Amino acid sequence: MSEITVHGNCHCKKIRFTAAVNPSAVRICHCNDCQILSGSAFRVSLPVVSEKFKLICGALKTYVKIAESGNKRAQCFCENCGTQIYATDLDEQSILNLRVGTIDERKILVPQNEKFTSEKMPWLIDSELVN
Repeated sequence: MSEITVHGNCHCKKIRFTAAVNPSAVRICHCNDCQILSGSAFRVSLPVVSEKFKLICGALKTYVKIAESGNKRAQCFCENCGTQIYATDLDEQSILNLRVGTIDERKILVPQNEKFTSEKMPWLIDSELVN
């Protein structure tokens, strides 16, 4: 699928952005960190090359999460309302993983695969996504 431009914002709308993304790259992550950080059973994200992300207004706050592997991930969010906008590798920020819930066009961004399905909540209904 070809690249499309998406628009997004945080809940209080102090953060606004646009990004050029590949809609076929949407994925669900079931890892424990994503469950805790999202406050839900999983997180839906969409990778974007950092040069194709444009922050229109606002300033992001960063929390650095250290994974079990030791990798450091910058979790970037609105300091006013707390909405998570994206996460990225702290040392190599060439790819940003946008939080699909913040994107206006989210209804057309259908997940294509899942990660960390071994940590998936057992009460979730099985989907037909490719792993």
